[in-house]
Amino acid sequence: MSAAPLIPPKPSLTSLREAARGCTACHLYELGTQTVFGEGRAHADLMLVGEQPGDREDVEGRPFVGPAGHLLDKALADAGITRAKVYLTNAVKHFKWKPAGKRRIHVRPDAYEVRACRPWLDAEIAVVRPRLVVALGATAAQALLGNDFRVTKDRGRVFDLPPRILATVHPSSVLRARTDEERAVAFDGLVADLRVAAREIAE
Repeated sequence: MSAAPLIPPKPSLTSLREAARGCTACHLYELGTQTVFGEGRAHADLMLVGEQPGDREDVEGRPFVGPAGHLLDKALADAGITRAKVYLTNAVKHFKWKPAGKRRIHVRPDAYEVRACRPWLDAEIAVVRPRLVVALGATAAQALLGNDFRVTKDRGRVFDLPPRILATVHPSSVLRARTDEERAVAFDGLVADLRVAAREIAE
């Protein structure tokens, strides 16, 4: 299935958000508490696309409000980017998880789920019309650039496509680093990539 039939004619972010609330294009709506749609400046120069909402995002209904979101806020600030001036969303709009005691553990969405949700992302890009899209992590990057794309190989490079796309790591991967030193190196790499994005939209 696909979310394509649910996209309203002449969509706006408001109409897309309303339509997405009832999305049942894949089975993830049965797992997530609610659809977590994008938010931010309506015609932002920069759009950030992550993988999917996490536990905190699923509860609050907003993207990037959990631990990875807080780290992203710091990375954006260090790169000279104001969060209020960007648009934030995810490739998949529902939280995919498995139980681990009382916790809900993130499970990476599969290709079918990403494809089913892709019309929402395409519609957001069409409405916002960003000058640059930053894909955060492999799932977002492969959704936008194809399954052969590898973040480790081509991160920080701007692909001159409609839209122009730059891929970097997801902030959650920084949090998963094993040591403080590895975490610092990973964070600095994320900031460096975001600085490339900042220069791109400043030109």
